[in-house]
Amino acid sequence: MKFQGRSISVGKAKGEVIKLDEPLSFLGGVDGSTGELRVKEGNVSGKILVFPKGKGSTVGSFVMYDLMVHGKAPAAVINESAETIVATGAVISSIPMIDKIPSVRLFEDGDIVTVDGNEGTVEIEGIIYKEVVSSVVSKDGKCILEKRFDTSHSYPGCWSLVAGKIEEGETPVQAAKREILEETGIEVGEPLGQMDPLYVREGKVLFKVYPFHFDSKGKEPVLNEENEKYIWASIEDAKGLKTVSDTVLVMTHFLG
Repeated sequence: MKFQGRSISVGKAKGEVIKLDEPLSFLGGVDGSTGELRVKEGNVSGKILVFPKGKGSTVGSFVMYDLMVHGKAPAAVINESAETIVATGAVISSIPMIDKIPSVRLFEDGDIVTVDGNEGTVEIEGIIYKEVVSSVVSKDGKCILEKRFDTSHSYPGCWSLVAGKIEEGETPVQAAKREILEETGIEVGEPLGQMDPLYVREGKVLFKVYPFHFDSKGKEPVLNEENEKYIWASIEDAKGLKTVSDTVLVMTHFLG
């Protein structure tokens, strides 16, 4: 699966991902002579280093150069948003770098990726890509959560919003309405709101999720065979359940 970003430092590299979920300061966060990370277990040497953005002292640029001098530099750097410290360090150290990717959540440690700093692209090997919808169907400050069977192929045994795959030729809104009708028997109107898409990884499957909010119009669900049972759940209720990734985040956005 290939994603288009923006070129920051030219060059091409292929390697194994090591990912940080938080911004990184190279000064204090990485040993410039060994490549050892100080913020998590691992070494950046020869790896595709993925993190949201840089932070900290401008000396961080020279830590990156020090890594290059010692032969311990990352093979490439991927950011959501490049800032001056890391961009400068990548350029002076001849490390391919891109930014403007949708999210670091595209990646997991150990992924094999190819970074093309000339074209501003990154390709993740062996990924199955799916576009799905996930809908808050609400009533009186609560929404429908459906319990998936333990044999479900995705997030078995978890509670989820009303969700499903976008079929060929459908818009996300059309898919959301269809899934709600199929899974609950409720025919909803136009959405009360929607969020920017979220990216969620489940193993080798990458989901692009379109979240929506619909009014249930006071109707009770009549489930089809896809789910075991349902509840009307508040945000606090959901926090105590085993839920699909970002369920509480989406509920909080629409109901919080």
